[in-house]
Formats: sequence, C-alpha cells, structure tokens
Amino acid sequence: MFLAQYGANVIKVESPHGGDWARIISGRSGGHSVFSIYCTLGKRSIAIDLKTAEGKEILWRLLKGADVFMEAFRPGTIKRFGFGYEAVSKREPQIIYFSLSGFGQVGPMADRPAMDPVLQAFTGIADENRGILDNLPKRVEMSAIDMFSGLLAFQAIAMALYERKSGGAGRYIETSLMQGAALLSSNRMMRSYLERHRSPTRALSAIFNTVDGAINFSMARPSDWEPFCEAIGYPELAADSRFITAEGRSENFNELIQILARMFEQRPTAWFEERLSAKQLMNGRVNTYLQFLQEEQVEVSGIISWLAQPDVSEKMPVPNIPGLPPFESGSKRAHAPLFGENTIEVLNEYGYSDADISSLLERKIVDVSHPMESDAASRR
Repeated sequence: MFLAQYGANVIKVESPHGGDWARIISGRSGGHSVFSIYCTLGKRSIAIDLKTAEGKEILWRLLKGADVFMEAFRPGTIKRFGFGYEAVSKREPQIIYFSLSGFGQVGPMADRPAMDPVLQAFTGIADENRGILDNLPKRVEMSAIDMFSGLLAFQAIAMALYERKSGGAGRYIETSLMQGAALLSSNRMMRSYLERHRSPTRALSAIFNTVDGAINFSMARPSDWEPFCEAIGYPELAADSRFITAEGRSENFNELIQILARMFEQRPTAWFEERLSAKQLMNGRVNTYLQFLQEEQVEVSGIISWLAQPDVSEKMPVPNIPGLPPFESGSKRAHAPLFGENTIEVLNEYGYSDADISSLLERKIVDVSHPMESDAASRR
C-alpha cells in the first residue's frame, strides 16, 4: 500500500475463490473489511487461479519487466506454484523479490500458521503486557506486528530499488512477523536480557481509573517524583521512605500502585490532566478510538481523512501518510479496490483480447467483483 501511495503501479493478485481472506475478517462491509480498506488503498485487484496453467501464464505476463514481486504464503507454497525466487529471477533478473512469513523461511516452526496474536505470545510481548492487578499476560488488540512488518517491507524494498537505480542488481529479501515483533520490542527485549540475573526495574508508568474515566501517567525522570506527588494532591507521599528512591519505588511497586489507585479514584480525569500537564509531567486521558477521532487536536493536526469507498455504507477515518498530501475521496490513492475489480482492465493492459478474457472468465481462471453479491453479504 505504501509503494502505491508513492506512485507505484501495484497489482494485488487474489484467489478467485473468495479473494484475500483479509476481506472477510473483522468488521465486514460488503466486499471489504476494516483490514482490506486501509491496506489496499491505491492498489488494483486481479483475481487469478494460480493452480491452472493459464493462470500461471497471466502472472508471468504481469511479472515481465516488473520492479518488485511480493509474496506472503507459508514457506514453500509459492515455489510449488512455480514462482520461487530462482524461477522468477531467472526470467526477470532485475526483480526485487520480497517474501513475508510468520516465523521465517527456515527452521522447525517455519511451516506453522501465524497471526499477530500468535507472535505477540511467542516473542514475549504478551508476557510483558501484564495486567497491573491480575498479572496475567495480555495481547495488544491492534495488529501492531502486522502493520510494523509491512513498514519494514516498505523500507527494505524502497532502499533496494534505490540501490538498483544506482547500479545494483535485483535481489531477494525476506522478513517475518517474528522478526517484526523482535524489532518492535528491541529495547524491552535487551532490557529484559540485561536484568535476567536481578529483579527487574519498574518505572512508574500505569493507567489509573478516575471518577469519570481513566488516565495514564508515565514518569520520565526520577526527579518527576516530588512534582507528581504535589500534582495529585498528595505531597506527603514523596517523603514516604518506601518510595523516595527509584529503586524503592520499583521494589515496592505493587504497594505504590494500590495507594495511587485509591488516590486517582477520588477525582475526575480533567483535574489530574490539568495539574500534571501544568508541571510538564507526561500524561494522557484514556480515550476510546471514537473519542480520539473527536479530539480537537486530531482535527487541527489534519492526521485523519474521511474517505468514501464503494461498497462501504459510510465514510471511514483513514490516517494520512507523512510527506504525502491528505487522502481525498475519489482519487486513485484513496481507492480500495473490491475483489477482482481491475481484472479486465489489467488483462487488457497486458495484451489479452476481450475474447480471451471472456474465455478465462467462463472457465473460472480469472474472476471479477460481483457488486450485487457483496451487497447481499453486507446485508447478511
């Protein structure tokens, strides 16, 4: 999607048997889900059956002269289709070939299916994200690893293209959700490793319930302790021998949290927000996503565009991309294609006649979007 936003002609190849499964998970609206809207902006969709000889021939035509080929099957799958790196680079030596998998291309777990929650558990992220009160590991609901791994792909491909333009050659690049998770949590992982032989140091960073909501406070420096106690209306806590030093606060963390939880429950969020901010202490009220979208700061900063999409009943909030103009409904950049929406258009561009396309459609080697069917699915 990011490559498309920067001007690349990105063709998304989907299976004719329902398309990319990201279209049907979480919050479906017609031919889209919340995953497929943002992640396909600016792309074109073509549905091809790669299990057929004719389908394979279509993909070879698409690959002729292409700059980049990306695949995200389980390791070995794309090779069985006949489009492994060796086969593709032999025909197209200039290609930047990128593979994304769950656990990597080799190793005892390479074949296992994987999604964001699985990798959060496997890499230690869920273990670190424990509840303050129940101490149970918890996943982060947003697909942080998926999105971050996509950004890693974008930067790796962009730099490979830049290198190739300066005289470099085509190349093979691979990453995994496992690697994305490791990079995403690199500082926490290193800290955990360094502290393996001693009790971990816990900085005062927590979310507290208030009378009317919740607020996060994060202590950036040990010198923030006294101003923090003053801001919350409990200056005598700063002199408590258990909590005077950072080490003491870490050693007595659970006790401190319980004391503070009782304090925060006595006043509204705005009271704490105003007093903590006045002392330049880091804090933020806990919003829902809907509340976040209504914040004046969000509107003034212009980080969100509201986009209309075909087959979606209302405008959707879409984060804009730094360095690029805001999204505008109806523009190519802001359009998320339906499954197979561009099949005929792309086949025409790559030399297929109308008769050829009709034959391919008849034999179900390719497919196009079916608006009436997706509308019915939306109503169901």
